[in-house]
Amino acid sequence: MPNVPDLLLQAKRVLITTHIRPDGDALGSTAAMALALRQKGIEAKVLLLSHLPSKYAFVYTEAGIDFVDVENGFPPDFSLAGYDTLLVIDTGTWNQLPGLQPYVEKFTGQTLVIDHHLTQEPWGTARLVETAAGAAAEIVASVIEGWGVPFDPMMGQALYVGMVSDTGWFQFSNTRPITLQLAAKLLAAGVDADRIYQLLYQSERPQRLAVQAKAMQSLEMLADNRVAMMKLGRPDLEAADARTGDSEGLINIPLQVGTVEVSVLLSEPTPPTPLDGAVRCSFRSKGQLDCSKFAAQFGGGGHARAAGAKIAGTLDEVYAKVKAALLTTV
Repeated sequence: MPNVPDLLLQAKRVLITTHIRPDGDALGSTAAMALALRQKGIEAKVLLLSHLPSKYAFVYTEAGIDFVDVENGFPPDFSLAGYDTLLVIDTGTWNQLPGLQPYVEKFTGQTLVIDHHLTQEPWGTARLVETAAGAAAEIVASVIEGWGVPFDPMMGQALYVGMVSDTGWFQFSNTRPITLQLAAKLLAAGVDADRIYQLLYQSERPQRLAVQAKAMQSLEMLADNRVAMMKLGRPDLEAADARTGDSEGLINIPLQVGTVEVSVLLSEPTPPTPLDGAVRCSFRSKGQLDCSKFAAQFGGGGHARAAGAKIAGTLDEVYAKVKAALLTTV
């Protein structure tokens, strides 16, 4: 049976994409794969369904990654016909790839998936899914090593960003021995961990504090302080001049409280785009709640301790729906 690494090496032109509103793992993994394919003499371009978040822009710009974003909608002349391979990284579900399915259904080339999430849908020519991996970047790194491509500083930086983003800088339960072994290899390849930490966690815009304040003002503690819920409305985000990424990580703040088992953050997209107009719901737990199963009832998915969903409706309607579901689950 053909496998993803072998099929990629047979390609000549690869379009790489990832989930909407990409995080550090999605961007680091796609960048590293594009660089590795380039070293193998294979043309690669990245398709982003959202604008490149400013927080992670250095991963693409410093490495010279060729990319295009279609956050404002696919252009009329968009087509996959110029590629022989479509590679999807860090998701295996259509709801994380809004607008792309009609193009894939007409695509005559091979469609490959590399992912580590529990929630999957059976599509694609071949799939490489390792749910035990702490980040998609770990899987991408294993593919690159299998090809015999050495890690260079730019590739290493991209992979490192992916790993630290999804493991909470190696704090979360998905951190494995292999995770730290890979991190050591990347540091040996020239990755500047201190610089990456400063860029990711000590270079926030002032607007970030305003968004955090709004989120904390909305905090509601439920079920004997075992559940924390927060929400960010579009007016809140617009007043703070917020961008994609300014609310990243806020969901983890209530988990600092000893009694809190589950944290939930709901936010409206700002501005709404043709590809993403639903309320974004993020779920985190310390292990008592399987976030992936909980999110699945709303058409979402992810990991056992971190998952998400996009739910149609007003912010208040979605908030009430999620709250009711939580109170009957925890």
